[in-house]
Amino acid sequence: MEKQRYSKYKDSGIEWLGEIPEHWEIKRIKDAITKIGSGVTPKGGSETYVDEGIPLIRSQNVYNDGLRLDNVSFITEEVHNKMKNSQLKPFDVLINITGASIGRTCIFPESVKTANINQHIIYLRVKKKKVDYFAYYLKSNTIQEYIMNIQAGTSKEALNMSQILNVGLPFPELKEQTQIANYLDAKTTAIDKKVNLLQQKIKHYKAYRKTLINETVTKGLDKTVKLKDSGIDWIGEMPEHWEVKRIKDIFNTLAGGTPSTKEKSFWIGDIPWIPSGAVQNGEVNDNVIKSYISEEALLKTSTKMARKDSILIALTGATCSNIGYLNFDTTINQSIVSIDSNKKYTSHRYYFYFLISAKEKIRTLMTGGAQGGINQGDVKYFKVCFTSKKEQQQIADYLDGKTATIDKIVKNIETQITTLKELRKTLINEVVTGKVKVSA
Repeated sequence: MEKQRYSKYKDSGIEWLGEIPEHWEIKRIKDAITKIGSGVTPKGGSETYVDEGIPLIRSQNVYNDGLRLDNVSFITEEVHNKMKNSQLKPFDVLINITGASIGRTCIFPESVKTANINQHIIYLRVKKKKVDYFAYYLKSNTIQEYIMNIQAGTSKEALNMSQILNVGLPFPELKEQTQIANYLDAKTTAIDKKVNLLQQKIKHYKAYRKTLINETVTKGLDKTVKLKDSGIDWIGEMPEHWEVKRIKDIFNTLAGGTPSTKEKSFWIGDIPWIPSGAVQNGEVNDNVIKSYISEEALLKTSTKMARKDSILIALTGATCSNIGYLNFDTTINQSIVSIDSNKKYTSHRYYFYFLISAKEKIRTLMTGGAQGGINQGDVKYFKVCFTSKKEQQQIADYLDGKTATIDKIVKNIETQITTLKELRKTLINEVVTGKVKVSA
């Protein structure tokens, strides 16, 4: 259906906004609000936070699709009362003013009653009747791009109040504002519902993929085969003719190292080198290469060459227990262990899937908290199922086919979600800037 346009337009006087409907006004944000405020970090730092109390909203809680409180921090009522200038009221419009999330905005919901904000957020108080249109306008691509441009054009790391207050915005009459907000509420709710259903589908397919891998690598393809207790708690029963072995019984293991960055000659070469961040529970292809080292570095330092088709396990930090299947020869850092064999008795693809299935169990070997890790010795003694190479290969081939199909479905769904989200953005932008007319 063809989009409706207004009968007459005029120059808005704002270069980045262009033309607006003739009967609309241009105001600056400071002319449309009753109050603006910014937050501060509570005195006492992290020790100020408590398990429950008044929510302290941070930039990671503010999203264009609404306020997210699953990881919110709390302060006491006493601290909240001291931070008078940043106390929120229902329907306040929040804007992130720093970092990667700069410009993200949402309405503070009535259901939360009250909260406070830190220094990375500004709030704008608008008359309730105007708040929905106002918030949609701030979410529009036109404003989001403008905010990014004015932020990029300054050496400061954050938007300041003056920049926010002087942003121009088109204002139709109140009746039309309400009409626009109601239209966008209906349209965006419908889009969000579709997106949510598609996201649930992705969760379903990913859960099915995980279960499929787990069942197949521990029970095999023959559903009629007799089973026995494996003696491995997370596996339970396995086929009667299978054995349990340790990784060291069937694989060679090696960990890498990082050549000194002080030796410039170590980092001038053509030998790929990868850190543990390249290991993300899937194929490790050469598009992850960011650094190359020299033959000298390989000879004189602790880094090691991991061969193509070996299996990588990340040993430390956020990526700890991640599994990768290596598709090229590369050197690795000390936070990766490579497992490799002569392949006479093993299918590396089978053990890649097996270790993907064992990821959660492998992670229990981690010591030293979130920044700790797993040592190479733990990997060597990790127990795995063992059967003939022929059966391993049959399982690997089966899982290659099945997971490729599932991954393709998931990718298609993700594309649909991206398209819907772009449609949502375009719709908001066209309506609040007057490029499209909303019918009564």
